[in-house]
Amino acid sequence: MDNDMYGYDGPGTGFWILIIFIIAFYIYVYWRIFEKAGKPGWASLIPIYNTIILLEIVGKPWWWLLFFIFLPPVGIVLAIWMTNLLSLSFGKEVGFTFGLIFLGFIFYPILAFSNAEYIGPAGLKKVNPPPEPESQ
Repeated sequence: MDNDMYGYDGPGTGFWILIIFIIAFYIYVYWRIFEKAGKPGWASLIPIYNTIILLEIVGKPWWWLLFFIFLPPVGIVLAIWMTNLLSLSFGKEVGFTFGLIFLGFIFYPILAFSNAEYIGPAGLKKVNPPPEPESQ
């Protein structure tokens, strides 16, 4: 009987160490994004609650979560829209949204570690509001 199959644990262990490193990195990325938006970073760790907080960040009601849970096709469309709103919330344009959707492994860390500031839900809060008219 050949027991060589037990001699190949090294590559498998290395793979799982890499996976754990990637997961830890993305936990930190989402933690930073939440903190940039003025929310507690630990909220990014709790399933379902993190989606509720993300909905607050982009200015949408918590009950949108029900679409994600009970109507997945609608949830996919809303998730794409929510990604666009997240991009706008940090002063980014639609091109950055495409990056978040198609190259998220690059663009989410850029969002977390760049100097992009949270400017309000869907970018509604103006960085420099227009001056008020002078009264005469």
